[in-house]
Amino acid sequence: MGLDQKKYSGRSDKENRDFLDVLNTRAQDIFRVLVERYLDTGEPVGSRQLSRMLDLALSPASVRNVMADLEELGLIQAPHVSAGRAPTQQGLRFFVDAMLEVGAMNAGERTKIARQIEETAQRGTPEDYLTEASQLLSGLSHGAGVVIASKSDMVLKHMEFVRLDAKTAMAVLVGEDGLVENRILRLPPGLDAGALNRASNYLAHHIVGRTLGEARQALKKASETQRAELDDLSARLVDAGIATIIEGTGMTSPTVIVRGRANLLDNAMASDDLERLRELLDELENKHGLMDLLADAENAEGVRIFIGSENKLFSLSGSSVILSPYKDANDQVVGVLGIIGPTRLNYARIVPVVDYTAHVVGRLIRKQIE
Repeated sequence: MGLDQKKYSGRSDKENRDFLDVLNTRAQDIFRVLVERYLDTGEPVGSRQLSRMLDLALSPASVRNVMADLEELGLIQAPHVSAGRAPTQQGLRFFVDAMLEVGAMNAGERTKIARQIEETAQRGTPEDYLTEASQLLSGLSHGAGVVIASKSDMVLKHMEFVRLDAKTAMAVLVGEDGLVENRILRLPPGLDAGALNRASNYLAHHIVGRTLGEARQALKKASETQRAELDDLSARLVDAGIATIIEGTGMTSPTVIVRGRANLLDNAMASDDLERLRELLDELENKHGLMDLLADAENAEGVRIFIGSENKLFSLSGSSVILSPYKDANDQVVGVLGIIGPTRLNYARIVPVVDYTAHVVGRLIRKQIE
């Protein structure tokens, strides 16, 4: 039984059926055992080895004939000069979508993950518990844990203007999750303290409890009658505050947390992919393509599995990536977390771990604004 196609995206149902129609039961069994052995050891699998592992009584010669058919279909290949065979990227995709059986996490694993993240949340900031989630995922997968959090979707708890001098003020935005953003703006000439307070109160009335995007829309829709209640200087300051919110949040870079880089380096050294891995780490540090991952997550209903070149950000490294989005109280995707590792990941074990960790993080975010 394969992955739930609604929850774990990959190859389409039709493409999977096409392969299943071509492969008889014997070929499916041989392919499944070959892939499972490869994922366990990272080594190509030979026909003699397979014949001993199969429940069916097949000679090495019979296994070789089936392997030749699988190779012709593009599901397996002979790496380098090895006599054994390993799954191709296409073969891994088919296995993950049509044959992989995802096991359930036991209660002890779930409790450990939830407790460690929640204890960190109680004594630290949101970035602290997101870092803990990344570290946990790295340790459980022996890969790199990654969290990409969008700053532009924080829910606002408070906003006010703080005068710095006669010409400038600081707009202070406080999120429900504890994050604080400060932006500098110029004051209209002759502004008194009362006008500053009136403008702060007006903006706070329209934005508290909303995300930054929702606040921008609410302020744009505010009626002229409401604006007319303010004196001219306060109204001009409100306009400056609106501009600050609009201009200051349009291109906010995501927060990126990666833990377990050393695990990736160890895997790369073993497979001569060190230079490609360095390029991947550079991409992560520079945050190139990360907003595309967030955009992909917004359309996902669960865990996403990218193998090799299926995602442009990770294509050079030859890595597999398992990601799951997490949401805020408004059911909006505000980030994505998961693991990066070699293509021979233990998908059956890691998929539910990523899924549950995203659930815990989303629950914490929602709890903070209740």
